[in-house]
Amino acid sequence: MSWPEPVEATGRLTELAHARLAAYVRTGDTVLDATAGNGHDTAFLARHAGPSGHVYAMDIQKAALESARKQSAPGTRAAGITWIAGDHARLIEHLPRALVGNLRAAVFNLGYLPGGDHSVTTRAPSTCAALESALAYLAAGGVLCVTCYRGHPGGEEEYSAVLEWMKRRRHRFARAWRHIPQNRRLPPVLLIAEKQA
Repeated sequence: MSWPEPVEATGRLTELAHARLAAYVRTGDTVLDATAGNGHDTAFLARHAGPSGHVYAMDIQKAALESARKQSAPGTRAAGITWIAGDHARLIEHLPRALVGNLRAAVFNLGYLPGGDHSVTTRAPSTCAALESALAYLAAGGVLCVTCYRGHPGGEEEYSAVLEWMKRRRHRFARAWRHIPQNRRLPPVLLIAEKQA
């Protein structure tokens, strides 16, 4: 049997990711958007974490953080947000040690910043390092959500590396899903995994 279990995706992957995350993130939770990008996931996580929750939003590009801040403007967010300018591979240098084992969700959107510089992309080695750190920070029963965009140079290799990383840590996850749209060549893939309790 293939693992993570492949599930045909219908609709937009962003909506599917948010629907999956909504089953995990509750008011008061602390969560991570490891690749803030244009801020759509940051804003979603902030709304679900509520006024007593907290979001750590990280991106290597200043333009991404500026865009994400606008998307998560004070009038539209409920939770506190800590903005981190840095490489997701160095999560442990940016997140408080007290959060180890306490994050309810960690979200990654791989590839490049839509509308930004397409030469700046996530890469397999740094992404796998970031996932390893995120797994340590996740609480038991917490969720890891990774969207892999494969249609750019290096994207397919990064997806393969992430999938292999997950398979090698299968014993650390209670369940996992792989959502693949069937409507185009090299579609993005959504990987969701729940950390073992």
